[in-house]
Amino acid sequence: MPKFEETIELGNEATGAQTWQNKSLTQHMRTIGRGRLKTLHGYSWQTGALEFLGISVLILYLLPFYLMVVNSLKTRREIFDNTTGLPEVFAWENYLQAMERMGIFDAFANSMIITVGSVALIIVVSALAAWMLVRNQSKTSKVVFYIFVAAMIIPFQAVMLPLVKWMGMLKIDVFNFQMIGTHYGLMFMYLGFGTSMSIFLYHGFIKSIPIEIEEAARIDGCSKWQTFWYIIFPILKPITVTVMVLNAIWIWNDFLLPFLTVGGTINTIPLAMNNFFGAFTKQWELAMAGLILAIIPIMIFYFFMQKHIIKGITQGAVK
Repeated sequence: MPKFEETIELGNEATGAQTWQNKSLTQHMRTIGRGRLKTLHGYSWQTGALEFLGISVLILYLLPFYLMVVNSLKTRREIFDNTTGLPEVFAWENYLQAMERMGIFDAFANSMIITVGSVALIIVVSALAAWMLVRNQSKTSKVVFYIFVAAMIIPFQAVMLPLVKWMGMLKIDVFNFQMIGTHYGLMFMYLGFGTSMSIFLYHGFIKSIPIEIEEAARIDGCSKWQTFWYIIFPILKPITVTVMVLNAIWIWNDFLLPFLTVGGTINTIPLAMNNFFGAFTKQWELAMAGLILAIIPIMIFYFFMQKHIIKGITQGAVK
């Protein structure tokens, strides 16, 4: 009999445990059911709200490009009658007229020379300066670096008039050397305005490079110049691409500095765009076509290089 009673007790315990498990499973299913009431097939309203916000922001960003493209293919009257709609007849001749009015090939060549030359100077000077500022651990190096960082917040409009005046004084008539109205003069000015941010980016990246690499190069007989060009500069490729892209975009699109220094003698693409806006007439259909032609090269360049921008900045963010 005792064994029989023990068997009954064990059976009751097993039944109680199973009952508890069934209750727990029922409560869990009810919880899942309540959660599913707030979703649609597991798709939460928070996710939907974020997707809606992202699509809305994307539309806002794409809207100016849409307006440029559709209005570049309309007549002037149609632009004012139906700004946001598609053109009734595609006026492809707007692009041919815009290219002729802009002098697109001369303007493109001038912009390429100025942009490539300026970016190359900024990269070489900024990389060398940042390397020396990092490796020379002195108070003077820190002060110079802080001066470059402080120069980033000075707007161009605050110094443009003194700049044009001083650059106009830097000329040698005997050698026909002058800073105003020349390619190299404009490149030199871009060098001054572009080095602050570039040195700041290079400085953070170089701090993450172990100094033991340079010490090993010196032991092998490399000079400082060889150490930089053969050891350090190849390591700087990610941040160099970032510096190149950021500077190329603003130099290519810059209007004010070329207008003040080379306007009337050298025609860049932003200056050529000014031909469509007169004192009494504004040729919007040609201006839209000109804008499309102006942004195509720099957009292609950016799309090929964009993956390196975040990579270069993040690699130099942590020492």
